[in-house]
Amino acid sequence: MRRVSLLSAACAIAMSGAAFLNAAPVRADDAITIVINDHKFEPAEVKVPANKRVTLLVDNQDATSEEFESGEMKVEKIVGGRKQIKVMVGPLKPGRYPFFGEFHEATAQGAVIAE
Repeated sequence: MRRVSLLSAACAIAMSGAAFLNAAPVRADDAITIVINDHKFEPAEVKVPANKRVTLLVDNQDATSEEFESGEMKVEKIVGGRKQIKVMVGPLKPGRYPFFGEFHEATAQGAVIAE
């Protein structure tokens, strides 16, 4: 009987720990959000700390897909319409790193500034 109680307690602890890990959302200050709206990046420029790995949350609010691309940051990802993606960049040396949306390149332009 005691074995069953210990096993039940161990399972309950393991399950609550797993639920805690899965339920922990990404805090807003952990990622820098870039919104795609009307085929433009907003804000068009974002500042990040130099020499540190950062997460960009690209939130496409348009109905159509867009691409988040930067040769300098070695990133090329498609963001579906009304979808979000996370992009890990860096660590980046101080400087300006342009990015663009290949599907609407005339308007979808921006830059990450590492300082």
